[in-house]
Amino acid sequence: MPVSPRTPTPRTRIKPEVMSPVGGLPQLRAAVEAGADAVFFGVEAFHARAKVGFTNEQLPELMRGLHERGVQGFVTFNVLVFDRELREAERQLIHLAESGVDAIIVQDLGVARLAREICPDLPIHGSTQMSITSAEGAELARRFGANRVVLGRELSLRDIGRVAAATDVELETFVHGALCVSYSGQCFSSEAWGGRSANRGQCAQACRLPYNLLVDGDERDLGDARYLLSPGDLYALHQVPDLVNMGVDCLKIEGRYKDAEFVALTTAAYRKAVDEAWAERPLSVTPQEERDLEQVYSRGLGPHFIGGTNHQTVVRGRAPRHRGVRVGTVRGTTERGVLVELSEEVKPGDGLVFDPANWRTPEGREEGGFVYQVNPVAQRQRDGQRSAASAPPSTLHELRFGRGAVDSARVRPGDPVWRTQDPTLAVRVKPLVEAADPLYTRPVAAHFRGHVGEVPALTLTDEAGRSVTVTLPEPLSPARNRALDEAGLREQLGKLGGTGYHLADLTVDLSGPGFLPVSGLNALRREAAEQLTALRGQTPERRIRPRLDEVLSAAPRPQSTDDDPQPRLHVLVRTPDQLDAAIAERPDSITLDYLELYGLKPSVERVREAGIRVRVASPRILKPTEHNLQKFLLSLNAELLVRSGGLLEGLQDVPERPTLTGDFSLNAANLLTTRALLELGLTRVTPTHDLNARQITELASLVGPEGLEVIAYQHLPVFHTEHCVFCRFLSEGTDYTSCGHPCESHRVALRDERGVAHPVMADVGCRNTVFEGRPQVAGAHLSGWLAAGLRDFRLEFVHETPEQVREVIGLHRAFLALELGAAELEARLNALSDQGTTEGSLFVPGGFDRLPALPVV
Repeated sequence: MPVSPRTPTPRTRIKPEVMSPVGGLPQLRAAVEAGADAVFFGVEAFHARAKVGFTNEQLPELMRGLHERGVQGFVTFNVLVFDRELREAERQLIHLAESGVDAIIVQDLGVARLAREICPDLPIHGSTQMSITSAEGAELARRFGANRVVLGRELSLRDIGRVAAATDVELETFVHGALCVSYSGQCFSSEAWGGRSANRGQCAQACRLPYNLLVDGDERDLGDARYLLSPGDLYALHQVPDLVNMGVDCLKIEGRYKDAEFVALTTAAYRKAVDEAWAERPLSVTPQEERDLEQVYSRGLGPHFIGGTNHQTVVRGRAPRHRGVRVGTVRGTTERGVLVELSEEVKPGDGLVFDPANWRTPEGREEGGFVYQVNPVAQRQRDGQRSAASAPPSTLHELRFGRGAVDSARVRPGDPVWRTQDPTLAVRVKPLVEAADPLYTRPVAAHFRGHVGEVPALTLTDEAGRSVTVTLPEPLSPARNRALDEAGLREQLGKLGGTGYHLADLTVDLSGPGFLPVSGLNALRREAAEQLTALRGQTPERRIRPRLDEVLSAAPRPQSTDDDPQPRLHVLVRTPDQLDAAIAERPDSITLDYLELYGLKPSVERVREAGIRVRVASPRILKPTEHNLQKFLLSLNAELLVRSGGLLEGLQDVPERPTLTGDFSLNAANLLTTRALLELGLTRVTPTHDLNARQITELASLVGPEGLEVIAYQHLPVFHTEHCVFCRFLSEGTDYTSCGHPCESHRVALRDERGVAHPVMADVGCRNTVFEGRPQVAGAHLSGWLAAGLRDFRLEFVHETPEQVREVIGLHRAFLALELGAAELEARLNALSDQGTTEGSLFVPGGFDRLPALPVV
């Protein structure tokens, strides 16, 4: 059963965990020695970084080792799970629980509920891929068993504070690492363009590709900014004190594909920042430490959204990859090298890259190499000196490279110069990545009891309150010379090197005076430390049992109550002109998805007056300051197409709420999640775009076709992003208050390297959606869907003209009336689009039809 929401208790200031990414054993060791409180990683299947992680066989021993060092291990289970995988998912969840993992990080709502059923003692964390941006979103995750949620990376400090004040669900927020341009869980670019789902751990990083900007049909010269969707990296070290004060439970570093040096440096930096903020000391990060964080990996570090919206800084657009530290600017070339005006020290052995911005080099190649000679130009001209060991900053130098390493003809004056590799960095980070003995230690409290005539006893207690007591076999003898005292005990019992502990507190209970040789004290200390370590490493006892069969049978497929077997067409429009065309065609319902709220009320009335059912589409994201939109949407007295989990939660206690349909953005990928959403008051659910046409058919057979509404024609929403392309490239403003609202007066599209132009539209919250330029059509699958009992089909329009809207509706109506075949439908739709059409996410790969029957049926 889902967990019922409850009234939050006031949030108190706590010391947040520092959580580090782990892609393998070297990164795990680096995180532990740098002071991570927790690490997160994947295990074999069902996680969103498919190329890294650990095996099921490794997991029990790995968890034991982490627990011995006082570190929690969180396992990512953060993908959508298909119906054919539910049994495998259950087996994996049981293995994770039995292995002692401290929590699982889950995206799929149905899987979260299943995990809670299987093991009520296993904590569940709602992944950032749940697109949680409000307290209501956190409460929805709690309904399905989550005790913690990972907030969207697009929230500002103020937003995080508002969420923290409105819910007592534990909150986790990213503080460092790569940013996705799209809201996590709302990106379908990999699915649309490569048949590989980002929600399934197969991101193709289409956001890191170059695009041309088309404004009202004309290409706009953007200079060096071709990577229009490639954000810089998050760097929130200076925001740590604020996050500590507002009661955030965990600070998370992104980077499971990064190496051990990255993990070590970032973990150490945020460990230090949290400790200082908790002690209310000022942040003491040095310029060298900040440079090291930039050097180890950076696409351009900044607080970005967490520091507040500034669309001019989130995406610079010059390059999509690691840049490191900028060290200077090209001023010219020589016969044997490159003249660079340096702003940072450069040394022989440094790896440099000359950044031409790839718009000037169509093949995308950048010049660069390892420096072997640094010649200060002014000094050489004065005294004939040929080289220098290193270069002071802010002077002109000739940099020389190995033969053939740099083609100086491709290096131009004005190009930025970046140091991508610094050999000295490895020296500074070596203690963290190659520590032989435990480097970061956990506190223990010791209590020594020494009464003459009784056996001496030592009790060690760790930070979690676990205690062990050890004794010596012989009683304490009277002292003849030097008696035991607190100072001597502190000295000997504090020798905990190599154990992973340090002595934080000591209490003594002495009666004597008594004597104990140093060897006896050492034996007590060693035995106590070993027993405490063994105790910490024990696998927790948990209630675990298979539950999938019971869960499936507990909610049998509903029987259809639909008296009308005829298929229905639902049309979604985005402009008043499209609305005129849709009303003329009289579909079964019209959904309004407008940029501006002001036009909604009269448009709702127009549809209602025409005798057509009317729906209004909600935004996909609602931030804490935007939940007044719920009141506005309800005031329209229209049905709602619900796209936000937070809105769905907010509507639960609304009396006499309108008819609700759940959209694709709720990510229903299996019958568990679909049933759960229907139980929350949705009449129908649109499956996630991660399902192909065959999987949609199978879902209909499991949940009942009357519970689904499928999309037969649309431009797939490939990116949904907080970053506003209109503001960044069509204004000098930073956000909606200063941009001049170019989204209201211009049409914008992004043309990819294949020549396809993808429309961009803004929503009421200024968030942008990049749509696939070619309509995705389901013509080849409509007959199969009809045979499966599906009756509700939606047609969605983006930039179509009124004539195209009427033609698309008419063609689908003709097909459903058996007046048009599937092949002709597809051909005529293809001819109607100036860029053609695509099967897109509906494509069924070869061999799918040969799969056995669904195991859950």
